[in-house]
Amino acid sequence: SLYGGLFVNLLYVALNLFSGIRYRSTWFIALAFYYTLLSVMRAVLVRYVHRRPVGQDISAEFQRYRACGIILLLMNQALVGIIVYMVTQNRGFSYPGFMIYAMAMYAFYLTISAIINVIKYQRRGSPILSAAKVISLTAALVSMLSLETAMLAQFGNDEPEFRRIMLAASGGVICAIVLTMAIYMIARSTKQLKKLMNNNSET
Repeated sequence: SLYGGLFVNLLYVALNLFSGIRYRSTWFIALAFYYTLLSVMRAVLVRYVHRRPVGQDISAEFQRYRACGIILLLMNQALVGIIVYMVTQNRGFSYPGFMIYAMAMYAFYLTISAIINVIKYQRRGSPILSAAKVISLTAALVSMLSLETAMLAQFGNDEPEFRRIMLAASGGVICAIVLTMAIYMIARSTKQLKKLMNNNSET
């Protein structure tokens, strides 16, 4: 699951980077950078599970879980800046040809799969798997925002004010969700690490 998610993230990075260079789009370049950071987090998790079994060292897993939460918190500020720029400048972008429909199918599949996996792996009790699925959900939410921005640019050129309102509303909701997940990851991991530390000191 971790390897598959990393591979998909890297493909999405390559696609956005190519589109950004090909169509001279700041938005595509920003997305490529955002997904690169998500890929780096995934790579750290992949490297961890490659070295030791999942669930063997819960303390080390929670440390990486917290690190992912902190990085997501910082990345969310960058995402807020990108959305504010897009709204204030009333900027948009569009995928060429029928590519927008392919990206729509991909975005919906990614979102549904991510939501199911977040719930599924939360019950496993492994912070590493939970962190991986939060990263998947974050990637899915940003891909939905990207899709919405492209569809509004392609089909809503006659209503720029509506496009601005929709982008601000959906972008705000997505940033709030990512912010909530990041804070929850940091708070949960800090609490669990303190509990594990206390248990170790008692024994």
